Amino acid sequence: MTIRLFNTLSGRVEELSPADGRTIRMYACGPTVYDYGHIGNFRTFLQVDVLRRFLRLEGLETRHVMNITDVDDKIIRNAAGAGVPIGEYTPRYEQAFFEDLDALEVEKPEIVARATEHIPSMVALIERLAAQDSAYRTEDGSWYFRIASFPAYGKLSKKDFSGIADGARVDVDEYDKDSARDFALWKSPKDGEYHWQTELGPGRPGWHIECSAMATEYLGDDFDLHAGGEDLMFPHHENEIAQSESASHTTFARHWFHVRFLLVEGRKMSKSEGNFYTLRDLLLKGYKASAIRMLLISVPYRQQLNFTFEGLAAETGAIDRLRTFHQRVRTAPTVSALNAELASETARAGEVFCEALANDLNTAEARAAVFDLVRAGNAAMDAGTLGAENVPQILEVLSRFDRVFAVLEDHDVEWTRFALDWAEREGRLDQVAPELLAQRDLSDEKIQALLDKRTQAKRTRNFALADQIRNELAEKGIVIEDWKDGVRWKRK
Repeated sequence: MTIRLFNTLSGRVEELSPADGRTIRMYACGPTVYDYGHIGNFRTFLQVDVLRRFLRLEGLETRHVMNITDVDDKIIRNAAGAGVPIGEYTPRYEQAFFEDLDALEVEKPEIVARATEHIPSMVALIERLAAQDSAYRTEDGSWYFRIASFPAYGKLSKKDFSGIADGARVDVDEYDKDSARDFALWKSPKDGEYHWQTELGPGRPGWHIECSAMATEYLGDDFDLHAGGEDLMFPHHENEIAQSESASHTTFARHWFHVRFLLVEGRKMSKSEGNFYTLRDLLLKGYKASAIRMLLISVPYRQQLNFTFEGLAAETGAIDRLRTFHQRVRTAPTVSALNAELASETARAGEVFCEALANDLNTAEARAAVFDLVRAGNAAMDAGTLGAENVPQILEVLSRFDRVFAVLEDHDVEWTRFALDWAEREGRLDQVAPELLAQRDLSDEKIQALLDKRTQAKRTRNFALADQIRNELAEKGIVIEDWKDGVRWKRK
């Protein structure tokens, strides 16, 4: 199936295909590990994950590189404030980042590249630029890229810099330079600041050179796809193109994939607005990791998502319906005759699901097709017309859906427990929802023991005790559902 994606560089929806016909070579900007990631960051990582998963579903291989920015101004300042070297400061937040990705079922890239482990590659790239006068050294020992040497500057963001004078700052930094438009490649250290001794002199890399050096080291001078949030388009990605193409004299990345910002309750997310949330903040409020994943990928990547708690609650319900349907299909009574109408609905759902994702990664249309199947399948089971042959057909569509959306398997309890343990270690139990605290010491085994006690009470017609157990569990956020084939429960 032909996969088509909007290409920021061309401004058109275009076919995405690997240059070698087999492996998509892609680079995605990763985190700067100075703090915990917020849900705006994770929307981008999740949309890249959906793209990666769909590519693999369609039989393509991926060589996916993601950087870890483990040195920059914030990291240096924060590490100095904590009185530790950056090599001791950043691992904590890098570990937290990958724990959060695991909670959100984000697949790990084939290659994770830390900036501090690639200083020689960055130095070599700057030397190549300097050799052709695209880079220059200032009196304080810093190195800058000469934007005037790259006439195509602005082709990604579609900004016109032809009328901008030197007095207008394009990329603000704290260092002197010949032209206000030029950006830093290598920054000389201030007194006592962390730095490397290199052929360029003492200093540390600028942010932009990190990505260019690591992308080309692992993917070559030109590759298939570069991804990131729309906030990185300018100046970061624009600067990557300028320095990379100046050095290689070839196209840096053929396809550019940018994910839109999200709003929170209709407003831009910020700490001053009181609507700034990390994944852990939401887990400690009692929300499920799977619902957070589902909400963040529910709206196509080029549309702005309004993240609301009402929407998060709705996604929790949607996932419950999906998981219940999945379980029901596997265990429901069947008839020998094929339900032809349901078979047609199943085939249609599978086709629309793939076609929607192949058409600029339309996640909304793809999931809608699967929920149409859920309604049709439930109606057939309610009517007792589910055919034995329908079951593997439906399960195949659900399997394809889950290989991309990754919400059918229930790992929510373990990630909630993880968040609670983390809150206890960090002294943040005051941030935990009271209902969640009540569940904290209620293991699955204890819940099952209480349910067995309740079942026995009902058998002996001790309905007062059965109701008491139900109410006690409900107070601790445990919802009980009585089905024909037994009792099911879930954490609220």
